[in-house]
Amino acid sequence: MSKIKVSIAGGSGYAGGELIRLLLYHPNAEIKQVTSESYMGKYIYKAHPNLRKATNIKFSSLSELEECDLLFLGLPHGSSMKSIEKYKKLAKKIIDLSGDFRLNNKDEFEKWYGHKHENPDYLSKFVYGIPELYREQMKNAQYISSAGCNATASILGLYPLFKNNLIEEDKTVIEVKVGSSEAGNKVNAGSHHPERSGSVRSYMPTQHRHTAEILQELSFGKKLNIHFSGTSIDMVRGVLATCHVFLKDNLEEKDIWKIYRDAYNNEPFIRIVKERDGIYRYPEPKLLIGTNYCDIGFEKDPFSNRLVVISSIDNLMKGAAGQALQAFNIMNGFEETLGLEFPGLHPI
Repeated sequence: MSKIKVSIAGGSGYAGGELIRLLLYHPNAEIKQVTSESYMGKYIYKAHPNLRKATNIKFSSLSELEECDLLFLGLPHGSSMKSIEKYKKLAKKIIDLSGDFRLNNKDEFEKWYGHKHENPDYLSKFVYGIPELYREQMKNAQYISSAGCNATASILGLYPLFKNNLIEEDKTVIEVKVGSSEAGNKVNAGSHHPERSGSVRSYMPTQHRHTAEILQELSFGKKLNIHFSGTSIDMVRGVLATCHVFLKDNLEEKDIWKIYRDAYNNEPFIRIVKERDGIYRYPEPKLLIGTNYCDIGFEKDPFSNRLVVISSIDNLMKGAAGQALQAFNIMNGFEETLGLEFPGLHPI
């Protein structure tokens, strides 16, 4: 079969680098162009040195983008919505990795992003990019908006409980610990080594934008409160979401096990993790580096109706490039795991 010709608009960032790495070794994809204004005309390995000898492609300018079969948008937040009319003329299918089209309500977008959406008519045209929730819609989708990394970990961790109406709606507390790569590759005061190394820094105790995605996907038509906090820790890659929820009924752990098995038993990239002993009893980001897996575990408080759900992903893979490639496979009728079978390294 002929390969799908893909281009990446904005490929010099960390997620862009991961997407290039994955696509280079995907048997049914061929990279046509990758753009970067700051690296224009330079080889891709100048931005992504791990790709030395993997490709001789050079970065193009956005203005040089040509038609392709599918276009990945890896541009800064706010850029895709401004130029979506231009991009739709270049490719029949688009996967956007930014936050521009993740919400389906323009008022919610303005509330959480602090400005009006510049192309609100497109919000309803994009399928929200978590395959485990929207696989059937993705099969015939023209546009997909990849979900946020913190939102992905939180939603996948809690989805079976909210779907089955098992949780008290106003008491959910999510605390997410993230690695430094989530902030991107632009230098700032917080990324300066003496300030970043060894730190455990609360960077968004309230009002994190990913909260909107979690509310959107877990509300199921009900009024829902989610209390979300973000903390950066001394780690390069990874997300660990610790979710405190309160059960309506006094379920036993075996009942909770069944709920998660029923929801995820056939999902290729979700693993339920709960060991009785050892240091790997719960999900751990370090074990997921470079993989497209989401590991989910839980423990019920024996003294209350509190359930602690722990969910972990690699923010650059299941939280960005890996999940985008998973969506790419579904859109094009390929095996969903194609190009994503890497199980991770240990130790690392």
